[in-house]
Amino acid sequence: MPVRRVISTARVQVSSDRGVFMISVAAELADMHPQTLRMYEARGLIEPKRSPKGTRLYSHQDVQRLRRIQEMTAELGMNLAGVERVLELEQQLSSMTRKLQALQRRAGELTAEVRRLEALRRELRAEIVPYARGGALVRYGESQPFGVRAAGR
Repeated sequence: MPVRRVISTARVQVSSDRGVFMISVAAELADMHPQTLRMYEARGLIEPKRSPKGTRLYSHQDVQRLRRIQEMTAELGMNLAGVERVLELEQQLSSMTRKLQALQRRAGELTAEVRRLEALRRELRAEIVPYARGGALVRYGESQPFGVRAAGR
């Protein structure tokens, strides 16, 4: 039996969603048979990228997803219908979490805008000087001009 050697090469940074593994490599990384990957693709559990010639190309994310499916089926005893439902719910949760975060950011922006407008309203209110009949100045909140007392005081 030939001895396998590990050869170190320069590290290359690749986006985790870029398809880089052919089906045989992805199957080995996920500890599955290549036919299992084809079946998962047919069921919609995985969607590998395709090369210009149609070869399936699996990404790091795809391999992680395959490992997750393997864990749910082999270790947790789920059937593929259960796995599909779990993955759907995880996708929905992820989508809702993103929406919630966007709404929380927007709520923070609106709260800051309300504070700014309230401060502006207080400034403007302090600058408002009402006038009484005849042009006399009146303090805000009073009904009589400065220096004029109500009869009987």
